[in-house]
Amino acid sequence: MTKTLRWDIFCTVIDNFGDIGVCWRLARQLVHEHRQMVRLWIDDLDCFKLMAPTVDPDLSCQIIQGVQICRWSRNLNDTSAFAAVEPAQVIIEAFACTLPEIYVISMSRMARQPIWIDLEYLSAESWVAQYHALPSPHPRFALAKTCYFPGFVANTGGLLREKGLQEQRQVFDQSAEQIFFRHQGILERKSDQIRISLFCYESAPIESLIKVLSHLLYPVLLIVPHGRIAEKIAVLLGAVCECESLVIESEALTVQIIPFLEQSNYDRLLWSSDINFVRGEDSFVRAQWAGKPFIWDIYPQSDGVHWDKLEAFLELYTESMPMSTAKTVCELWHAWNGGIPLDSATWVNFLSFQKSLAQHNESWIAQLLQRQDLTSGLVQFVENRL
Repeated sequence: MTKTLRWDIFCTVIDNFGDIGVCWRLARQLVHEHRQMVRLWIDDLDCFKLMAPTVDPDLSCQIIQGVQICRWSRNLNDTSAFAAVEPAQVIIEAFACTLPEIYVISMSRMARQPIWIDLEYLSAESWVAQYHALPSPHPRFALAKTCYFPGFVANTGGLLREKGLQEQRQVFDQSAEQIFFRHQGILERKSDQIRISLFCYESAPIESLIKVLSHLLYPVLLIVPHGRIAEKIAVLLGAVCECESLVIESEALTVQIIPFLEQSNYDRLLWSSDINFVRGEDSFVRAQWAGKPFIWDIYPQSDGVHWDKLEAFLELYTESMPMSTAKTVCELWHAWNGGIPLDSATWVNFLSFQKSLAQHNESWIAQLLQRQDLTSGLVQFVENRL
């Protein structure tokens, strides 16, 4: 039986939702499935509230879904918030966010050294398995943290996956989908209409996508969460996005702007859509569990190293695809990430493989399910260290 321990998870909101999306899922799974006590430190509660609507950004500490949520002040001169904080038995430093110095000092003074985990970014690069779970000694204190890498293959940390996730998806039938869409106020599907969810960075070729979708010979419903991307699309189509809900028509294309969804509802949107554009890390993983054709907008980095991560995943993901399918997937992903122009031919080619991609994705899911999920792996790692 799993021993109940105290966990501190530290998270900074860098790219709006990706980092906190992962940490929020992890925290809840630790509490609900593994009976752990979790304190989640977040530096942007206003952003967090969009995916966890019951959060009160004005409170410094609150309990949401069994997780203690604490505001993390990033003011280096403000040490009062951590002066009296007793570090947990397990500390997760998510995505190199750097723990407060006073907190690390408190860790070094503990009678028993805490288990300190550096939760790294997800990558399919080959070197990940070599560095997963290696210790990294602190330069000044008798402390060491473990570099823990999520991943897609053996000898990595796996992916976030709640118990029963695939069973929930499989029972989410057409009737459940209709109920979900009515509850969210999303338009009913027209005859022969393709439903697309769009979640991307501002660097994505939005204008090209809107132009391509507007001139197709079949109707398209593009569902976009309210925010800067939605505002940009509204401007492109000559509309004004003054509220969280808006419908814009442009030839074959209907754009529906909706309020930002809570995570479980976002999962349902991915299950309900024919094609999913996703970004960063959290929605990228959820799109894979959804089983639908998807396009990944990887977080762009100035030194271009994101291309290595993109190519590494594409190589792994398309390994068992027919050559023509793999070529089409790679072309669209490259276009969406700015490597080549996005044109109608690239899109139409991708769409022609829609059914075969959905079949491939089920095989991909089956392959991923052979690996232990990330949270269970972390709990097992911690138990082995006790």
